[in-house]
Amino acid sequence: MIKINNLSKSYSTQEVLENISFTLSKRERVGLIGRNGSGKSTLFKIILGLESSESGNIQVPKYYKISSLSQTIEFTKETVLEECCQSFTEDEQHNSYKAEKILFGLGLTQDDLTKSPNSFSGGFQVRICLAKVLLESPNLLLLDEPTNYLDIVSLRWLEKFLKNFPGELIIITHDKTFMDSVCTHIMGITRKSIKKIKGVTKDYYQQIQLEDENYEQTRLNHEKKKQELEQFVTRFKAKASKAKQAQSRVKQLEKMGSFDKLSDEQLLGFNFPYTECPAKMIMSVKNLDFSYNNQNLNELLIKKFSLNIQRNDRIGIIGKNGKGKSTLLNLLANELKPINGEINSHPSASIGHFGQTNINRLTFSNSIAEEIYSTNNTLSQTQVRSICGTMMFSGVLADKKINILSGGEKSRVLIGKLLAKKTNILMLDEPTNHLDMQSIDSLCQEVKNYSGAILVVTHNEFLLRSVVNKLIVFHKNTIELFDGNYDEFLEKVGWEEELAQSGKEEKKSLLSKKEYKKARALIIEERGKALTPYKKEISILENEIQKNEEESKKITQLLINASGESDSNAILKLSSQVQDLEEEIEQKFSKLETITEKHELIFNDYKLKLEQLESKL
Repeated sequence: MIKINNLSKSYSTQEVLENISFTLSKRERVGLIGRNGSGKSTLFKIILGLESSESGNIQVPKYYKISSLSQTIEFTKETVLEECCQSFTEDEQHNSYKAEKILFGLGLTQDDLTKSPNSFSGGFQVRICLAKVLLESPNLLLLDEPTNYLDIVSLRWLEKFLKNFPGELIIITHDKTFMDSVCTHIMGITRKSIKKIKGVTKDYYQQIQLEDENYEQTRLNHEKKKQELEQFVTRFKAKASKAKQAQSRVKQLEKMGSFDKLSDEQLLGFNFPYTECPAKMIMSVKNLDFSYNNQNLNELLIKKFSLNIQRNDRIGIIGKNGKGKSTLLNLLANELKPINGEINSHPSASIGHFGQTNINRLTFSNSIAEEIYSTNNTLSQTQVRSICGTMMFSGVLADKKINILSGGEKSRVLIGKLLAKKTNILMLDEPTNHLDMQSIDSLCQEVKNYSGAILVVTHNEFLLRSVVNKLIVFHKNTIELFDGNYDEFLEKVGWEEELAQSGKEEKKSLLSKKEYKKARALIIEERGKALTPYKKEISILENEIQKNEEESKKITQLLINASGESDSNAILKLSSQVQDLEEEIEQKFSKLETITEKHELIFNDYKLKLEQLESKL
């Protein structure tokens, strides 16, 4: 396990983390949440030693390996498989099948293994880097938004992989469904402090809300009592008969101190303006063909696609990356022209399009307010500023130039442009990217409340389950229409890659069922016998360390009291006790590290035996 003690970090005059402490215990998978800019990525950098803190320390056991996705992408080998096999230790260099398994799970193909990693798009290069990290077999994985460049099939594979990961995990992701499925604990950064609970995101937010309500009630009671005392002093301090009582209340006031009002965390607000469309059918698509190579109709990305969009439809567009989902949305939004086919919109149709490439169409020399106004020049300055405030650009922030904004801030500007225009059909391409979890909740709610038609490209299963009642599925090398929600699709159709893998595993287990089960049971039995003594000793040491730490806290408090009373004898005695306890704790931690290391070595040895057995199936 690792321990974070009283960590603080600030940039210039802005304090990001303030005296945060937490412990990461064995096999815990922790989801780290918080508003954008709250310090999540900063905490990762401090744990990795990429940034320093002003105070506090991190206790990491010896030989404890921490791995994380690098912020820079750099490849040194000629092929993808060679690049990934670098992550193995010398003893594992022959286990290339492990690399293949992970690469296939992340959406690469057999042909991709022999290609240069530099030949892939940025999104697939991130996948290769993620594969390298997963192959390092670290004790602790730190993953910062690993789902951003994954399609829905790869995301579901990663979810299963991380649930079976034998070490510790801290993951930052805006995908609530993914986090709740993978993680055993939720840890949130709120108002520069940190809190960790066992459970899912809903449990965390409920507990935070309850604590905030209790604090606010305590603060109000405190303020009421303080006000009553102040009124008494003001009223009776000049009266001789009440002077003594007034003076007593003055002293009481001095001891009361104050409760600061909790700072509000700014939330994104969404309210998509709607204009009525009198027709039931808002758009009709017939026999659509499209290819980026117009000269070669054999390379059609979209072929003979037809669709009717009614004014109340909620359509999800899903599938693996690179299959044409965003292209289809751009065609429907009239930002691309089809080779063949027709797209007929009702005269009253008004489209609001949030596209992945639309960021490049922002006028970078404009301010945020100017960019919002350019969408609808009938808006007053008050209305423009109100939309800016809704997107968390209130006051002077609305005057920031587009060219200095981060990717997430530019995405918020694009959403702001949707709020400036009345529409009756929303086309949203990965709208949850760059949004934090609370903002995604707000977006989902407002999309559900929107009165018009919606088409959304997303890999976010929470958004799919919250909003969608029909699907366009890029699946089995074609485009299928599915009249039902996402869970019904998984139940009735499912992803071909998952079905194929399931069939493959079933076939494997049938080939050598008896031999495999017998050999596996024998290895597990041997592993249990070998590890049991170490597990017992680890448990004993952890309990003793906890008791010593609790005792140290008690004596430290007594030492503080003795210092306040200037009791020199007690100070000497208690200081000696604290020192002895700290030395004992340090010795036990050192012993715990040694035993844990031995336990890990034995565990990994048997893990390798089980993997080698599985490879022979």
